[in-house]
Amino acid sequence: MEIEGELKTALKERKVQFEMFFTLPDFSDISLRDYQETMQRPFFSLSKRKRIKPIDYTSPDKSVSVHVSPNPAYGMATIWDADIMIYLASHLNELRERGANDLSPVIRLQPGDLLKRICWGTSGRAYERLVNALDRLQATTIKTNIRASAKSRETTFSWIDSYTHLVDERTQRSLGMEITLSKWFFDGVMDKRNVLSISPLYFEITSGLGKWLYRASRKHAGGNGAEGFTIGFETLHQKSGSESLYPVFKRKLLDLARVNDLPDISLEVIDGDGPRPKMKMVMRRHLSERARTRRQAALPSPAQHDQDMVDPRLALGMISSLSKGMRVSTDDAPRRVIGTPPARRSDAAARTISSRMIDAEIYSAIRADFPGWDYNELLRRFDAFLGANPSELPRNYSKRFYGFVKEHHRRNKYRL
Repeated sequence: MEIEGELKTALKERKVQFEMFFTLPDFSDISLRDYQETMQRPFFSLSKRKRIKPIDYTSPDKSVSVHVSPNPAYGMATIWDADIMIYLASHLNELRERGANDLSPVIRLQPGDLLKRICWGTSGRAYERLVNALDRLQATTIKTNIRASAKSRETTFSWIDSYTHLVDERTQRSLGMEITLSKWFFDGVMDKRNVLSISPLYFEITSGLGKWLYRASRKHAGGNGAEGFTIGFETLHQKSGSESLYPVFKRKLLDLARVNDLPDISLEVIDGDGPRPKMKMVMRRHLSERARTRRQAALPSPAQHDQDMVDPRLALGMISSLSKGMRVSTDDAPRRVIGTPPARRSDAAARTISSRMIDAEIYSAIRADFPGWDYNELLRRFDAFLGANPSELPRNYSKRFYGFVKEHHRRNKYRL
């Protein structure tokens, strides 16, 4: 009877544990957030080799200090292990966004969700890698004055306090994982001002320095618009905590800037051959916005339309005679109904008529901003519109045609 009672108790506990994890909501596709206090400081090893040498960093103005002590058995937590901390920060942020109450440092999750989101795969090797990373995160000790309270100068902690991995003894299937975050990390992520969005492509960066540089660039350049952020190579070397000598570190930075394929971030080296080179970091979206603004500056505004008008009686005959020989006839090329996808044809054929009628710069802008249309057919309809509305004849034919295509695209883009 006693054995039977113990068996029932064990089965009951197993059922509770099973239900506790398998009733978790789906977090496999959460928006990614990073804790910005860890993004620009040397908190992690940038090498996959076991690092035993501590990191001892003090900012030039002596206001910030970070000391990271590795465990002799496990080594120091790496920048790849930080992928897990990014996921955990994102998990907490998602819970907060969903309106969850009483959030705590104890996070219950499915290892498969975590591994898929950080692009580690779900093989047995990936689960082994996860456990090794959690060991390093728990064993690495950090001492810093970042966010120290008024009553304390420094805080000492590990990234996680503990973790538990529950496995079905019969099938060896993972039933879930419980990870307890350090108070320092949890309190920081709970302040919404301390988390920044990052690209999912971050997890595809293979270089340790590349991963650190992305995080530092996202922190520094994210709020600086098209001007970005410029920082010296020597300062980056100090802030990264890299074990590489400065000449090697410099070469790696130059290689990253030359390839310039970090997600979201554009890198530019300033004075690369000089004694003190610098790195300029700009969010790509700001570069795109600036290019778009410059292009639109060359285009007419609605307020200019009245100034662009000429005497319609003088211009109508000239426009008709100029365009008569350049229109596409039914014998020259097939036409399609406006609003339907264009027929497949060569790029040279598509440019034949409209590119000769329209200013080259504006024609390029039309192709870039409103791709996919038959510009020859739109030009024919534009001429027909002007012929039926002499009072609408513009002073700048090309700019007015740009506005015509823009309005057509706005009305019919869903049909492409």
